[in-house]
Amino acid sequence: MSQDIVSDGLNRIMNAKLAGQTSITLKHHSKFLQNVLAIGKLKKYISEYSITPKGLYVEFNNLNRCKAVKPRYIVKVKDIDKYVRRYLPARGIGVLVISTSKGLVTHQTALDKGIGGCIVAYFY
Repeated sequence: MSQDIVSDGLNRIMNAKLAGQTSITLKHHSKFLQNVLAIGKLKKYISEYSITPKGLYVEFNNLNRCKAVKPRYIVKVKDIDKYVRRYLPARGIGVLVISTSKGLVTHQTALDKGIGGCIVAYFY
């Protein structure tokens, strides 16, 4: 286990998905990871997540891939499209999670609002 809880959590979710499971309980979690999962839930990649006495329970259904971006690139609004092409399989598929001064948002929201930030993760 490393120091990055978001990266570890998303890697454990992908390992469970590749093993054929549909849910997992993460013992180590943070509010930042919960906010990343909230964006995944908003875009319907995560079915449900909740805090239980054993940890953070995550259920996923329509997920092909989720991963943290390391190192976390700082992007300007005009450069977001370059990272969309780099990390997502096609233009209309998937979502980049960007940490901005307004909180965590999707790449489309960041483009609409005209704000840049730091790329945290992606789902598709």
